[in-house]
Amino acid sequence: MKILIVTDAWYPQVNGVVRTLDETSKQLKNLGHEIKFITPEGFLSVPCPTYPEIKLSLFPGAKVSSLIREFNPDCLHISTEGPLGLSARSYACRNNLAFTSAYHTRFPEYVHARTKIPLNITYAFLRWFHGRSELVMVPTAEVEKDLIKWKIGNPQIWARGVDLEIFKPQKGRRKNKKPILLNVGRVAVEKNLEEFLKIDLPCEKWVVGDGPALKTLQKKYPDVIFHGAKKKEELAYYYNKADVFVFPSKTDTFGLVLLEAMACGLPVAALPVSGPIDVIGNSGAGVLNFNLKEASKKALSISRRVPREYAKTFSWETTSKTFESYLVSIRDKDNTYNIEDNPHKGNTGVTRALHAAKNSWSGLIFAIREESAFRQEMILVIISLLIITFFESSSTEKIMMIFTTTLVLVIELLNSSIEAAIDRISFDYHGLSKRAKDYGSAAVMLSLFLWILIHGIVLIN
Repeated sequence: MKILIVTDAWYPQVNGVVRTLDETSKQLKNLGHEIKFITPEGFLSVPCPTYPEIKLSLFPGAKVSSLIREFNPDCLHISTEGPLGLSARSYACRNNLAFTSAYHTRFPEYVHARTKIPLNITYAFLRWFHGRSELVMVPTAEVEKDLIKWKIGNPQIWARGVDLEIFKPQKGRRKNKKPILLNVGRVAVEKNLEEFLKIDLPCEKWVVGDGPALKTLQKKYPDVIFHGAKKKEELAYYYNKADVFVFPSKTDTFGLVLLEAMACGLPVAALPVSGPIDVIGNSGAGVLNFNLKEASKKALSISRRVPREYAKTFSWETTSKTFESYLVSIRDKDNTYNIEDNPHKGNTGVTRALHAAKNSWSGLIFAIREESAFRQEMILVIISLLIITFFESSSTEKIMMIFTTTLVLVIELLNSSIEAAIDRISFDYHGLSKRAKDYGSAAVMLSLFLWILIHGIVLIN
């Protein structure tokens, strides 16, 4: 199949959404599908307030529509609710095309953490956005429950995977003199990092990642080692070096870093909230406790073999096949025509208006040059102008004469278009072709009777 994925989150961003889409697309290509992405690349964009790594595309509607038409996909998946996602959704709804969507991030909670906008407002937006989607892919059962609670779309679980070749235990790993507690992720307020940084244990605390809160936290916690952002291939070193992965976030829908850490044999200490509950559960690969200090102490005693064996149950191949099974045909198979198939319907805005004006002028020229009936009816225009000019008449009478004269010309143009369409199909005689032309001719005749009636009444008066 030709699968089009629209996402506002893409490289150079380093986050779970980007990794998930990248890994899924690789697996889908291995299954024989053709994949195309519409991302902020190639669009005029501005940094997202408080999250500059995300690029918000400016006025992308026309280009998104053009790219969708050009690729002509079998399936459309809208991954994010940003400007590109909104444009793709608008195009699909306008043209009655089916699509799937995804809910990767606790968007309402993130917005609330930054702006204090009430959750019900942003959840109402999500309800509208995903309302036209055939299916909303969510990472965990807890998130599925949340969307059902807020009556958002038709949520279905699409889990995550981990690359077990990149993220694997290091051979000959040496024990640290002092235990290392590690966190990997975006350094931002919604990640609740301070709950990790405040842990009072005789351990080193490492943070790998970048974000708007980095400089503030570096000054506030000088004993913490901040390593900055690292590439995916570099992260395995830090996972293998650490003794416990501490995950304080309350807003992540899944937490792909949890799988990466466990794949390297790193036990997890996390809060018992959505995300860790679904990923860790009762696996024994980590400890869930609202007291992160206690969770970290207990996690230190977990054998590194346990999280590694548990991580092996998460496969990108399996999750990508789930994604594939959720996709829907972009159009109704019973619908033999869709505007998307029409190469003459691609213009919008000013371009469409200019083309329409040019085509309208061409139609008038064709009618004058090729349709003798239209040329004869132009005489009616002259007669109307003479009556309006040389005979006394009220404003209402003048409007009626102009209206009926214009109506005759409009009906004649429509009649000529019907005849042209029928002749385009075949010059051969057919009863239905004759009937269609006769209907058009009758319409012209009635408009002429109306013209004679109105002008006759004006002359009599």
